[in-house]
Amino acid sequence: MRTKGSTAATAGPGNANGTVAAGHAVTTHDPDTPGRPTAGGLAWRVATLADVPAVLALVESAYRGESSQAGWTTEADILDGQRTDAAAIEEIVRGQDSLVLVVDDAAPGAGVAACCQLERRGSACYFGMFAVRPTGQARGLGSALLAEAERYARERWGATRMEMYVISLRSDLIAWYERRGYHRTGETAPFPYGDERFGLPRRDDLEFAVLAKPLVAE
Repeated sequence: MRTKGSTAATAGPGNANGTVAAGHAVTTHDPDTPGRPTAGGLAWRVATLADVPAVLALVESAYRGESSQAGWTTEADILDGQRTDAAAIEEIVRGQDSLVLVVDDAAPGAGVAACCQLERRGSACYFGMFAVRPTGQARGLGSALLAEAERYARERWGATRMEMYVISLRSDLIAWYERRGYHRTGETAPFPYGDERFGLPRRDDLEFAVLAKPLVAE
C-alpha cells in the first residue's frame, strides 16, 4: 500500500522534549493559522500550493543523491531516481482529507527546514513524507514536528491512532520511532516495484513495515 507523495515515513532523530540543539527552542502553534516565528526562528504552518517546489526540493535532498548523505535519513544506498514529484505533493495539498505541515527557517532565503504529510483515514491518520533538511538533522526538529503532527491529528481530526510505513531494512529508523511510542503491527506492505515515481530500487527485497501508535489513552 502506498499513499500519494510518500512511500515511507522518515525523519532525523531529535530530543523527545522537542528542542533544537544550540538553545533553539521549538514551540508550536495552531497549524491552521499563518506561521509565525518562534523562539528558535522556526514556525509551523500548513503548506499551500506555492510551497510545492520547496517541499519537493526538501524531500529529494533528504532521501536521494549526494546531498542526502549529509544526514542519516538517506535512501541513496537502496534507491535511485526520485522520491516523489510535484504532482503528488500538489494532490496532497489540494486534498480534503490530507495536508502537508512545514517548518520554515526564519533565516532569509533558507526556505523549508522540515515537512510531513498527514492523511485522515477514518479514526486513524497516516503519517508520511517526513523530511528534515540533511544539515539540520539530529537537532530535535524531527521529534518536534512528529509531536506536532500527532497533536494535529488528534485535536483537529479526532484521530485515535497514527500509522506509517517504513522500509523494513531501515532498522535504525524503526528504532527511532519505537523510542517515540510506535510499534510494529506485524503487517507489511509491498514496495511499488515498477513505479518509477517512487524511485528505482537497487535491490529486490524491499518492503514496508507498518508502524502504529495510539494517540489517546487505551
